[in-house]
Amino acid sequence: MEKERIEEVHFGPVWFIPGENQGKYPFCHSLYIEDAGILIDPASDRTRLARLRDENRVNAVWLSHVHEDHFMHLDLFDDLPLWVSEKEVVPLSDIDLFLDWYGMDYGEYRAYWRQMIQEQFHFKPRKPAGFLQGGQILDLGVQTVEVISTPGHTPGHLGFLFREIGILFIGDYDLAPFGPYYGDAHSSIEETIESVLRLKQIPANILISSHEKGVFQNTQMPLWDDYLNIISKREQRLLELLKKPRTMREIIEARIVYGKPREPKAFFDLGEQAIMKKHLERLIRSGAVVQKEDQYVRKE
Repeated sequence: MEKERIEEVHFGPVWFIPGENQGKYPFCHSLYIEDAGILIDPASDRTRLARLRDENRVNAVWLSHVHEDHFMHLDLFDDLPLWVSEKEVVPLSDIDLFLDWYGMDYGEYRAYWRQMIQEQFHFKPRKPAGFLQGGQILDLGVQTVEVISTPGHTPGHLGFLFREIGILFIGDYDLAPFGPYYGDAHSSIEETIESVLRLKQIPANILISSHEKGVFQNTQMPLWDDYLNIISKREQRLLELLKKPRTMREIIEARIVYGKPREPKAFFDLGEQAIMKKHLERLIRSGAVVQKEDQYVRKE
């Protein structure tokens, strides 16, 4: 069955520009603030964004965070000022520093990712013109925007509340069935939980996420709790698996995160390992799991 196409929607001066393939990775949804000429996360649809650049006025680009599926078409706006969280300047400055932020070791996987980030996602080192930080209230003329610090997914992940029309942009806390991603070297499960709970408490008429459904007009919904519960479900499955000592390779092959083997392995195995590593670190800190040489085991 063909999936329903997500349409572009304008909420007054705030335009929701859907990404290709329903905004699923490697795409995301973009926002455009009319008159102010602010484009947020230029990785939706290259043709649409080029037309926006040529037919409308884009004055600056904001990134909710520095992941490749949020800057893929940033090269269309090389001549414009770029604004990001100050906490995410480092990975923007150099391709190897970007890969380091993913906790990626040197080797075959790193070579694959390096080529992909440069060729598919058009990575170029960038120096931001300025910084966005939680607590800022920005008067854009057509809208007042409150910047909300929501670390966890990445250290500098940001949300945006468009006050006058009650739109809350929640970024990669996208309420999708896959659940939260917190696999980067500097990501945090605890901060992810805190940020999701913070966003849940903000009064809003409409939620806009970066991926999949994109626009939620029912903001009083169980999706917030369902989304967070995926974290505990992953952890419980890992604890069950660790009743017997397991190596990281065995944990990866259990496919707790992605459910089944997927290609390319350099992409999906990295994600599986990264998320499971965060859970293992958390369980070791709590004393529920111990590491013995190259194996992990649950303490009884």
